Amino acid sequence: MTTSENIERASMAPRVVTRAPHHHLRDELSETLRLAVPMALTQLGQIAMMTTDLAFIGRLGDEAVAAAALAGTVYFVSFTFGMGLMSAVAPLAAQAFGARDPRMVRRSLRVGLWAALFITLPLMVLPFRGEQILLALGQAATTAQLAQQYLFGLAWGMLPALWFIAIRGFMSAVNRPEPILWITLAAIPANALLVYLLLYGGWGLPPLGLFGTGIATSIVNLATFLAGLWFAYRRQPFRKYQVLGNVWRVDWPLMRQLVIVGAPISVSFLLEYGLFGAAGLLMGLISTAALAAHQIALQIAAILFMVPFGIGMAATVRVGHAVGRTDAPAVKRAGLVATGLGIAFMSAMTLFIIFGRFAIAEIFLGEAAEATAQLTASLLLVGSTFFIADGVQTVAAGALRGMNDTRLPLLFATISYWLIGFTSACLLGFATTLGAVGIWIGLSAGTAAYAIMLILRFRLLSNRLALR
Repeated sequence: MTTSENIERASMAPRVVTRAPHHHLRDELSETLRLAVPMALTQLGQIAMMTTDLAFIGRLGDEAVAAAALAGTVYFVSFTFGMGLMSAVAPLAAQAFGARDPRMVRRSLRVGLWAALFITLPLMVLPFRGEQILLALGQAATTAQLAQQYLFGLAWGMLPALWFIAIRGFMSAVNRPEPILWITLAAIPANALLVYLLLYGGWGLPPLGLFGTGIATSIVNLATFLAGLWFAYRRQPFRKYQVLGNVWRVDWPLMRQLVIVGAPISVSFLLEYGLFGAAGLLMGLISTAALAAHQIALQIAAILFMVPFGIGMAATVRVGHAVGRTDAPAVKRAGLVATGLGIAFMSAMTLFIIFGRFAIAEIFLGEAAEATAQLTASLLLVGSTFFIADGVQTVAAGALRGMNDTRLPLLFATISYWLIGFTSACLLGFATTLGAVGIWIGLSAGTAAYAIMLILRFRLLSNRLALR
């Protein structure tokens, strides 16, 4: 049931509401930061593990790197859909926590674990058929074969990775995201060691190449899930929720609600991911230098994105708490503070990138590829508007998830990313002399439109909730 439906039901049936005391904006800022900092650091830890994998694979040569990139693309399409569904655990559990309903908190995690189990087998079909998919897309046979080896190892870690996301949503909802950060920080060196041993061989283990790298990632995913489950089951304050109580029961009504909330998130993620994948294809039509510059600028954007993504997850929890206790002013305050944080951080980082864009390009490309470095610097300059808009949209989307509002944002994503963003990128990239810069202007326009729509939607819903 969406937030707007909940509001209409509330207006038809009178009830007694106990409102929590109003907190000062400074208190809201403190609580948001307490949640957002470990969440953002956890996301950066995930990036660190991916970067470590790529660094080791790079020693095998350009073909291995290309295969790993293609394998990651195939895997991420499947994993993103599951990740969207698991993202619904946090708002459901947060609303239950705000309503002081520990049983519903436990049910929210339990239904997430079941949902991950049900969808993983269908989602694994794509990685297991990766070579055929890549060949159909015109990729080289040798590269596609290497990518399939990597995918055979990666696929087995999908289920524990989705379970870990569900546990992360549960822990965040009860205001205790720190264990997930500790587990992730411990996983970084463990992942590096395991990847090294299984990729190159050592300590009596045979060199398994890209398959070994995928297996190492799957083993780390399983270990992080087991560590998270141990915290959730054995340690306070999670222990009191008895998360494994009646775990064998499938809660079908709540499963339906999880799908209603989570499926639009999944499709929105895929629309966004698909736009940037399509932009890469457009860059390839311009030149190899344009594609290289685009990938570097996009990597910078991905790193920066992790912080507002963490703030957005914190916004989901804070808004969900306020919705659960029916505290309309707190709903608006949580969204306002989280959005302000996202804008402040991305503005500061954008200034850093504007002034350091040439140095950033040189770090990735050295001094030899001067033309590509110049183009990279230009894209980073154009991206100054994109970075801020991207931060705002992910925080605003997180706030709306806290209100279970995900279906209309899916429509917004379709309009913004593809009708506005992709169309503008094609026109500016090929119908004008702007080329690669025009494509990035199109990306910025689509992302900015999405951010504006989400902000207006949040204001509408929070004001409607206050009136009710």
